[in-house]
Amino acid sequence: MKYWISLVTTAEVDQFVEIAKVAEKLGFEGVTVPDHLVMPTEVEARYPYTPDGKMWWPIDTPWPDPWISLTAMGVATTTLKLATNIYLAAVRDPFTAARAVSTASVLTGGRVACGVSVGWIKEEYDLLGVDFHTRGKRLDEMIEVLRKLWTGKEVEHHGTFFDFENAIMSPAPSGRIPIWSGGASKPALRRAARNDGWLGVPMLNEQLLETARTLQAMRAELGRSDEPFDICLSPMQRMTPEVLDELRSLGAHHVMALPWTPSPWGRAPWVKEGEDHTKLEVKCKAMERFARQAMA
Repeated sequence: MKYWISLVTTAEVDQFVEIAKVAEKLGFEGVTVPDHLVMPTEVEARYPYTPDGKMWWPIDTPWPDPWISLTAMGVATTTLKLATNIYLAAVRDPFTAARAVSTASVLTGGRVACGVSVGWIKEEYDLLGVDFHTRGKRLDEMIEVLRKLWTGKEVEHHGTFFDFENAIMSPAPSGRIPIWSGGASKPALRRAARNDGWLGVPMLNEQLLETARTLQAMRAELGRSDEPFDICLSPMQRMTPEVLDELRSLGAHHVMALPWTPSPWGRAPWVKEGEDHTKLEVKCKAMERFARQAMA
């Protein structure tokens, strides 16, 4: 398995670059960052992955620009992969999104992957004046437009949400940018199967296996079983050797880890009692323990 550091709900933005350098030194595959363009102060929408439907982070948690953050970490490292988990592309216009991702790709030597999802906060869409109920179709068309713009050639597009011609975007990305799709709904899984990978939501082992089987069946239906496809897991329980073996056989090779972050799914076992996980040195120790115990 390839292990990634997830910076979800990590409030200490000024520590990101140092975290990336330590992660690379310890042998982590990459780092992922989350995204909200603007956070409403009053949210009635239900968070889909906790029993009570409540957000598990403070309302004033910072959400720095993901592509600036990834670029800063990328120029401070040499091999570390960089991805969004996830990027709310559908609340942006395609030109702004395409340029941001492409620039990050160029400045990091082609080490970025674009993880996308539709999101769940209706109030965020409302603030931005984007229709929440058509967000899935908008994202699908957005992906199509991004692929066109990333060619670096003159392109046109005539769709439901975007309509233009005689457009060129430069710089073009440094190589092909993988698009991973997050979410657990059937539309989200179908979107992932049509693209380059799936970004898993928190799941128990049996759910992970079932989802991986479903994704591979969808890929077979699309005639794409022989093409590369990344399955990125967010496990909620320890994976036994038997579970790991089956997941590997199903193409699941990436694990998103939160070594220092307490969450609704349990405390971070790599942070010792009494340690302050907001401190950089504690995060580094947690990564070292995770690398020594879990990655081994």
